[in-house]
Amino acid sequence: MGDCRVVGLLVNAQHFPTSRSGICSSSSSLGLHQGFVQRSNEKQWQQQQLPTREGCPQKVAARKKSMLTRRKGRILGMRVGEAAATAATTPPHKEGGHERFDGKEMHKRLFEYHKGGQTRPARPIPVDNLDVLLFQGFNWESPKRYPWWTYLQSKVEELVELGVTDLWLPPACQSVDKNGYLPGQLYNLDASRYGKSMELRDLIDMLHTRNICAIADIVINHRTAGHQDPRGHWNIFDGGVEDKRLAWGAWAVVDDDAYDSGGQGHHDSGESYAAAPDLDHTQKQVQDELTDWMNWLRAEIAFDGWRFDYAKGYAPEFCGLYCERTNPTFSVGEVWTTLSYQGSRPSANQDAHRQRLCDWIDGTGGRVCAFDFTTKGILQAAVQDELWRLRDSNGKPPGLIGWWPQRAVTFVDNHDTGSTQRHWSFPDNKVAMGYAYILTHPGIPCIFYDHYFEWDLKTQIQELVQIRKRNFINAESKITILLAESDMYVANIADRVILKLGPRMDMGRLAPSEQDWKLASYGDRFAVWESRRLPPPKIESQFAEPELEWPRVEPSHKVHLIDKMTHRTKQRILEEIPNLVDDDEREKFKDELKY
Repeated sequence: MGDCRVVGLLVNAQHFPTSRSGICSSSSSLGLHQGFVQRSNEKQWQQQQLPTREGCPQKVAARKKSMLTRRKGRILGMRVGEAAATAATTPPHKEGGHERFDGKEMHKRLFEYHKGGQTRPARPIPVDNLDVLLFQGFNWESPKRYPWWTYLQSKVEELVELGVTDLWLPPACQSVDKNGYLPGQLYNLDASRYGKSMELRDLIDMLHTRNICAIADIVINHRTAGHQDPRGHWNIFDGGVEDKRLAWGAWAVVDDDAYDSGGQGHHDSGESYAAAPDLDHTQKQVQDELTDWMNWLRAEIAFDGWRFDYAKGYAPEFCGLYCERTNPTFSVGEVWTTLSYQGSRPSANQDAHRQRLCDWIDGTGGRVCAFDFTTKGILQAAVQDELWRLRDSNGKPPGLIGWWPQRAVTFVDNHDTGSTQRHWSFPDNKVAMGYAYILTHPGIPCIFYDHYFEWDLKTQIQELVQIRKRNFINAESKITILLAESDMYVANIADRVILKLGPRMDMGRLAPSEQDWKLASYGDRFAVWESRRLPPPKIESQFAEPELEWPRVEPSHKVHLIDKMTHRTKQRILEEIPNLVDDDEREKFKDELKY
């Protein structure tokens, strides 16, 4: 991984984890971008430490140099992938003959519709990853409410009121199954069971006007073929675009696929998915054309970030590669593996399980978060009168949030574990306890559509989110677990919030004093207090751009002018980042303009 000084220069931007508040590479045509890290409590920040070997004994501690810049520094430069993702933008400022984007303006450039020359809303300014509040905007039955993209627009104002920063949307392209998780023609968004392409754009535009980022569900572990090869194997793919991009054959499929695909690529770099051919991500053409597609989703459709489906199906380095090339504002991977069990109950120690999550994040270069399945599994067992589970042997939370909270996305249920599938669902009568835990604790919380809009939990979730925001609780807030016994759990978070779970009413000496604490929310088997002291001020770093020459990093991937891009989009790419476009494609487009 690239080394970086705390308040100094980015030395190797191509291998630096993406931060929402800072972009990680530079090119001469794009100029510099300053990313400023916001912190709620300078004193608390100074006391916080990155995960140590005692916290995550095997790998995590030695590999977090890059995260130091998110502590006290700023990241200078602009990542190459952002060039394609923000290609259809307003013209940059001109200074000294060079194009440049100043500060937050980089995130507020305008996008244009694929026809008509209408101006689309500016992208929202992303919050720091530590402050993300993710919301899953669908369930397993959403395709039945067609068009879902249009229906979801009616919920946007409620999401704004809740304080959501990022909305996770379902897979948006043509798929064999109605839910989008067996995709085929990746560029064909009009065949989605959730609605048409323009309806999706309208939804994203509405989100952007309300300062919410749109997170795309990216299914690239596997892909369904449109035709059979001469041997009868389904491995001839159609990309859904005229220029044959993504039109692959057996060479793009792993050769040890559990699905009888007749693949002729390399061995699978992850776990096989038996329902469709697994893609060979070691192939350069696969990497390049998936990158083009994802950058098209960023530039043309205006998605902001990624959720990687079935991310255990291919090596984590490829998720890191795609994020390096596309620069999402936020990204998270689904790495769902089985806990260890003793009989029918989870084992007391799940360190091996959360270590796998740490290893996966580490394999992405720290660029991608992971859903904290360890915390989910432990928590849904703990709320069944086994609250002792919520403290590990070192006195920390026992899930990923105990080792790497800055990269842990906590959740109670999703479309797979809950909804109508219920593959691994949280106990129905304890869901409110689950939200009391994840919304007051470190980590990046994700709220499920069903629980907010279809269960009688809206008011409680709103109260818990407001407590989190009022007290500046974020992904790396300090936590002190005061008690963890079968019938009661008590924790102090950032000296601002106290959470009590469990049926025991007598808290004894742990009961918050009325002089210092006030009851802020309560429900069945949970209560939350917040300090009566005024919260510390939110600190924003305000630095002038230094007059220094910063190192340049050559792009690792060219921006392709694909047929799905409009002429206006292509023209702006050529105007703003001409050095990132292949010479042949530049000349081809100039020839097109002549006719």
